[in-house]
Amino acid sequence: MHIKFITFFCGGSRNFSKFIDLFDGVFVLEVDLDTLNQRLDERPEDEWGAKKIERELVLQLHQTKEDIPKNGTIIDATAPIDHVVDEIIRLSEEKK
Repeated sequence: MHIKFITFFCGGSRNFSKFIDLFDGVFVLEVDLDTLNQRLDERPEDEWGAKKIERELVLQLHQTKEDIPKNGTIIDATAPIDHVVDEIIRLSEEKK
């Protein structure tokens, strides 16, 4: 009997190109600029992205998409969280 485990990692890494090929699948959570700004506005001051200089970097990366894996499956993360999770699980099961 062969058991397959699915592990999810969340976050970003500036050096993802060095290890992304080790993953069977990559999902990119995407939001529009208004949603991004709203979520950044709601962050506590001690959470990454709340400070002005961090926010400027987040907005630059959102605009240029320079730190997004090209081979990732795009997920609309403006949807309610339960819909986002359901979509990731559905797509993960398709990859089995």
